[in-house]
Amino acid sequence: MPSHQIDYRIIGESMQAVEIGLDPGETVIAEAGAMTYMEEDIDFTARMGDGSGSMLGKLWGAGKRMLGGESLFMTHFTNEGKRKRHVAFAAPYPGHVVPVDLAAVGGTLFCQRDAFLCAARGTRVGVAFTKRLGASFFGGEGFILEKLEGDGLAFMHAGGTVIRKDLNGEMLRLDTGCLVGFTAGIDYSIKLAGGLRSMLFGGEGMMLTTLKGRGSVWIQTLPFSRLAERVYEATTKAQEEQGNSN
Repeated sequence: MPSHQIDYRIIGESMQAVEIGLDPGETVIAEAGAMTYMEEDIDFTARMGDGSGSMLGKLWGAGKRMLGGESLFMTHFTNEGKRKRHVAFAAPYPGHVVPVDLAAVGGTLFCQRDAFLCAARGTRVGVAFTKRLGASFFGGEGFILEKLEGDGLAFMHAGGTVIRKDLNGEMLRLDTGCLVGFTAGIDYSIKLAGGLRSMLFGGEGMMLTTLKGRGSVWIQTLPFSRLAERVYEATTKAQEEQGNSN
């Protein structure tokens, strides 16, 4: 079904939220726990997946989300009143909100797990398992992404600064954690970063994501995993120094 035509505004500079304006009867879907605030007349309900399709389709989609490490349920926020109301969403860590008009990018968007924030009702939210890992010693297991399909607005969250690169047949390699999302015209794979010395001592990790084709790619400069790793290292070092001093 066609997506609801929602309005929005981005709030903040470096720790952004998105405020969605809903006319009477309009609905926005979001990952569980993403809501920041909502005005009166907004009713919310936890439903299996994005609410689209038959019951069998919902169960199949929910099962794939569970295998992908996502929640079985999504929260649906609907304006049950008689005037426009607002509901806002934000991720649990600092970063920027990336609005994407799915109709303008061909109707399909792939995004990193945990990057999806919310979308207009009518957007189909699934999981893509089909892409490959290029290194044979990883067993060829799928690289899990979320797949958004529709003709309305969808919103992703990215840590640090957001960079959009438009590829016209070129190839782009990046740290796997820095990938936020890309359009359907992009082919991607995960490959070894280089020689053994580069992988062990280069500081860039053993694997790099390779993207090639025609379309758009969104990149984040500070993935949450990288931030968490630095915080953990600093905390562990401080605890060790404190233990040695005692």
